[in-house]
Amino acid sequence: MQSGRVHERTRRTGGAVGVACTRTTERARSDVGTSEVLPLPRGTGRVFWWDCGLSAPAHVWSEGGMEANGLAEKSGLENDRDLNFLLIGGFLTKVRSRSWQKSRLYRLQEDCKTVWHESEKVVNRKQTFSIDEVESVRHGRQSEGLSKHTDPAEEARCFSIVFRGRKKVLDLMASDPQEAEQWVKGLNKVISNVRGLSRQQKSEHWIINCMRKADKNEDNKMNLKELKRFLGHINIEVDNAYAEELFKKCDHSNSGTLEDEEIRHFYELLTEREEIEVIYGKYAGTDGQMSVKDLLNFLLNEEREAATTVGALRLIDKYEVDETAKQRKHMSKDGFLMYLQHDDCSIFNPAHKKVYQDMTQPLHHYYISSSHNTYLTKDQLKGPSSTEAYIRALMKSCRCVELDCWDGANGEPVVFHGYTLTSKISFRDVIKAIKDFAFKTSEYPVILSLENHCSLPQQRLMAHHMISILGDALVTRPIGSNWPTTFPSPEELKGKFLVKGKRLNNPAMEEDTVSEEDEAAEVESEQEAKRKKSKIKLAKELSDMVVYCKSVHFNGFEHARDNLKFYEMSSFKESKAFNLANNSASAFIHHNMDKLSRIYPAGSRTDSSNYNPVSMWNAGCQIVALNFQTPKKEMHINQGRFLPNGACGYILKEDFLRDPSSDFDPNVLSRGPWLTPKMLNVMVISAQQLPKLNEEKQKSIVDPLVRVEVYGVPADNASKQTHYIENNGFNPVWNERFQFSVLVPELALVRFVVEDHDTTSQNDLVGHFCLPLTSLQNGYRHVPLLNKNGDAIAASGLFVHVMLLDAES
Repeated sequence: MQSGRVHERTRRTGGAVGVACTRTTERARSDVGTSEVLPLPRGTGRVFWWDCGLSAPAHVWSEGGMEANGLAEKSGLENDRDLNFLLIGGFLTKVRSRSWQKSRLYRLQEDCKTVWHESEKVVNRKQTFSIDEVESVRHGRQSEGLSKHTDPAEEARCFSIVFRGRKKVLDLMASDPQEAEQWVKGLNKVISNVRGLSRQQKSEHWIINCMRKADKNEDNKMNLKELKRFLGHINIEVDNAYAEELFKKCDHSNSGTLEDEEIRHFYELLTEREEIEVIYGKYAGTDGQMSVKDLLNFLLNEEREAATTVGALRLIDKYEVDETAKQRKHMSKDGFLMYLQHDDCSIFNPAHKKVYQDMTQPLHHYYISSSHNTYLTKDQLKGPSSTEAYIRALMKSCRCVELDCWDGANGEPVVFHGYTLTSKISFRDVIKAIKDFAFKTSEYPVILSLENHCSLPQQRLMAHHMISILGDALVTRPIGSNWPTTFPSPEELKGKFLVKGKRLNNPAMEEDTVSEEDEAAEVESEQEAKRKKSKIKLAKELSDMVVYCKSVHFNGFEHARDNLKFYEMSSFKESKAFNLANNSASAFIHHNMDKLSRIYPAGSRTDSSNYNPVSMWNAGCQIVALNFQTPKKEMHINQGRFLPNGACGYILKEDFLRDPSSDFDPNVLSRGPWLTPKMLNVMVISAQQLPKLNEEKQKSIVDPLVRVEVYGVPADNASKQTHYIENNGFNPVWNERFQFSVLVPELALVRFVVEDHDTTSQNDLVGHFCLPLTSLQNGYRHVPLLNKNGDAIAASGLFVHVMLLDAES
């Protein structure tokens, strides 16, 4: 444990120094990744210096809207019509049901990042939401609520604001289509600008916004009480004596308040980062700056990149903020910091942010991002079902979704978790939502995993809905002119839907009896489950939907090898799959070399918890289905697994999991191409701007620690953590080194976890980030942090030094 205070060059806040500041006018004028928060146009009200949405160099530390207007001119947004419209605001109808539709005033606040709205609540009254909370804005009746509670004739007047995490969708209706379109256009413009900010800009905006919140009387000055309040906002606790010392150091005028240059001085003291100065000083050997040669030395020696002089010049041209330094082909300290906080210097290899793997291999050669009971938003027994759950999974590039289908009222099939009290949703609505959102984030195929419990008439209606809604995108016959002997590739199946389900053994029959899908029955007793494993009749129309993913019972690896066609696949409940992976790993791996396998959570997981998917991937299983609605470690690992390759939902399995001559066994490692021992060296240096976990409590400051976890074959699993630092979530420094031995790096993932230490209860998650070891960049890198739902935490991150080296023989 360490504790202490914020100071200019000392380690007095948990051994920490702050985030490097932006001192120069040149930085604000730089073209480096600048995508400004939309500024306030003239004539719409007063703007404080901290409302400008960019960094806070010298010329920003004065009062008024002049700088904001300058930014508007620079970005071509002065008097922007859409922005003015949002700032003025207007009345919208909030829709909750057919009977609850009320008019409310909405408008964008002057920070251009917060939306204010009227509220009649007395308890838990919150009248604002941040643009950072918004996942998307959908025009039309594209939410479950609007589709259910409004008429088709009102389509053009409707739009929805979809929030990250579990916050309810905000369904709204404008007075006319033009107004709705302007709201959607304006909000999307603001969202795009906020998301386009560089990490440095987000960091600065966050600090400035905290200053604005601390300035309670809005006099553009900061007294001692407001300074203490500000430090609480940014997650630092200091004693009164030190706060007074810091205040006096900056109060050059002895006026009892900080303003203009004094606030700038305070900002600079707060945001200096000693660790960056040390690194920069080591390599800045040319008149106190980095020459091209100096930068090249840094890239080769520290970052272990295949760098060239041309590449170093490109970085200077891209990131240098001082025009004089750029003309001299030098990189200043500010330019170096800008480089360190961009994607080029992320721990995640930016080359893997796009699709880079071979996508022409057969489908079963890929891991496929997969969801279990996709329709559920909470638990498995009483939780609500929603089309929104499908949309959220698909928008996260999930490529296999599950539909549990049962007879519904009025002859229409429904989707819900059978034998439970979960709510029901229309099968037709589910298919429409899937069609609308399947290929928004990935163009690669989506598998519809059907668990069919319907009568023949409703099965035929299911087939009709899929054909009429999905159209030519639905695969109903083999790809190509010849009868296939293996799966088509994801490339060949772009924009297509595959159906997984039961199929008639005799395609000439109009109907026949098949074994009923029985996953739902697992929530009952073994006795009941056995009784429920009955036969059902299958309609030809629904059977014909199944081409490449025919569901069959698993009767052993030998039986599958000798009797099953390539398109016949089995689903394994968690316990069965883990037993096979632990005791028959090699046979399981070879089974998955020419067949698809689907794994699903145990029926006893009624809380929608998940198993760890890594063992299943080690066994070559492709469709490892998880409860996407439960954002805990297992889903974080899944998100890391599918982060590379453009986050398209498909990851090519390693050669030794595809080659029939391979004798790889993750449990008993023998010599082979998979055994390439590495040493992973990690130095956890510092963190920046960790979020407060309890925004309502001023004195709720995190005590952060960092844990580094490695997941892979059993021999590679490991975890190590730092000490915790007391009362500093703004700029803690650890400087702790860890070493991990990794025998099969191609299957390993590394996860960084930041927690708030608690001596009396379980630690709370602050942020996390997971990625495959093969996507990790060596050297000094920043680690972006995600919240528990897997969404980026603006401005927060870790600063680490990592080195993945061949292990000495």
